[in-house]
Amino acid sequence: MPALWIAHVTVTDAEAYGRYAALAGPAIARHGGEFLARGGRYVQLEGRDRARNVVARFPSLEAAEACYRSPDYQAALDHARGAAERDLVIVETI
Repeated sequence: MPALWIAHVTVTDAEAYGRYAALAGPAIARHGGEFLARGGRYVQLEGRDRARNVVARFPSLEAAEACYRSPDYQAALDHARGAAERDLVIVETI
């Protein structure tokens, strides 16, 4: 079953986060991820507002988790640590 990787982000260091994004996109693609939303307009109805919302579809929950734990994504994530406040969840679709 496909899965969605959903991130809600507040960027605190745009330069460092840009380095993360440059590396994360290819890492996500290598694991079968396809971006459905990257930023863009949104309406916050409940919960904590974060200005950047990202949704990627993966072939499976396992593929999405493998991407997150992969060395190439972790190398990208090193640039996001301290450069953003993030919430990330992987949700299997129906």
